[in-house]
Parts: sequence; C-alpha cells; structure tokens
Amino acid sequence: MYRRIVVLTGAGISAESGIQTFRDQDGLWEQHHIEDVATPEGYERNPELVETFYNDRRAQLALDTVQPNAAHLALARLEREFNGDCLVVTQNIDNLHERAGSHQLIHMHGELAKGRCPGSGQTFMLQAPFGPDNVCTCCLPAERLRPHVVWFGEMPLEMERIYDALERCDLFLAIGTSGTVYPAAGFVEVANHYSAHSVEVNLAPASGQSQFQYHMTGRAGELLPKLVDNILAGAPLW
Repeated sequence: MYRRIVVLTGAGISAESGIQTFRDQDGLWEQHHIEDVATPEGYERNPELVETFYNDRRAQLALDTVQPNAAHLALARLEREFNGDCLVVTQNIDNLHERAGSHQLIHMHGELAKGRCPGSGQTFMLQAPFGPDNVCTCCLPAERLRPHVVWFGEMPLEMERIYDALERCDLFLAIGTSGTVYPAAGFVEVANHYSAHSVEVNLAPASGQSQFQYHMTGRAGELLPKLVDNILAGAPLW
C-alpha cells in the first residue's frame, strides 16, 4: 500500500481536452518564434505581442469544448480518496486540474489564470486580459502585470518543495510528458534513487523511458481511471 504519491503531468493530459500543445509538429511554437513570446527579452521588446499570445491562450480555456477529461478527474479523485499524501506537479499552465477538483497542486511553469507584478513578484488572479491597464495593486505607481508563466531562462517554481516530495514518495507517476525538458525530465531519477516505484503513462514511451520501472502506453483518459482504482484498492498496478 502506497503512502506518498507524486504525479507529474505534461502537455499530453491537456491535449486530450483540446488544448493545443507547444512542442508538437503543429503546435504553438510552429507559429511563433520562442524568443519573441516566451523569454523576458521578448516581453521587454514587445509586451503587446506577448500579451496577445497569452490572452489567446486564456481565451481558449474559456471555450465550452475545453473541459477537464477523465484523467484530470481521476487524479482529483485520487487526491480526495487516497489515505496518504498525493501531490500533483504539472508542467501545464492551464487550469484543468483545478477545475477537475485537484487542490494539492504545483504549477511549476506558472499559470495562465494569474498575472505577476514584475517589481514585487506578487501574483494576482486575472480579472481582465493582459494589457497596459491591467496593473498590480501592490506598487505606487502601479506596474503592468506580466504573465505568471515561467519563460525560457527563468527558474521553474517551487522546486524545493517538489524535490522534497520526490525524496519522500513511494510512487511516482509521469503522465503525458515528453521526458525531454529539465528539470522535470530528471524527476524519475530522483524518485528511483529514493526507492519509489516509477510509472510512465504516455501515448508513446518518453525519451527517458528506460528510467521508468513500468510503462503504460495509451491515452491517459482511458488508463488513469483504472490505475487510480487499483491504487485506492491496494491492488497491483500492472
């Protein structure tokens, strides 16, 4: 019976809800230069372009067709019913985990739903699209809010808390992630080092798949409900 679980989710889990991913062949980076919309330097050069990019991403989340899928709901159920610690660490900046009911959640790459004051670092839930009039309430004069998103060259969020959880967990699940982007790609090595079981759930084996002890190939929305059933029942996972 497991006592402490860490779950890492990537773009694959959100893609099943209709969220366009960044790294696929027809993904968002194919339409934009990374240095223009996902770096501090790009934001400094052209904040309007960057704001439009992230406003479009936020608008996509508001579509009726974009809803949490069975995988998001299964992870929320795991947190709710598991008799132990369960932490979801997501590389995604959407709010689908929250909408599914997850609360023990770290957005290591930030959140589309928030803006951040570039001066104080304080974050704010967005009430309006990014723009020159969307400003903080913590500074005088007020500063224009930037997207609360970790850009290239910036440090992912809450890494100390994540590594602490990985060092204490006895089960590590990686769901819908390519396994190519560090530091997240190295999480399985940490979990293995501390003797946790490690399981990959993906449409195809990730590049670091040899690090995982077990592999489940297929759609997360189809595989996770049964996997969660087995965890909660204390049954074998494979």
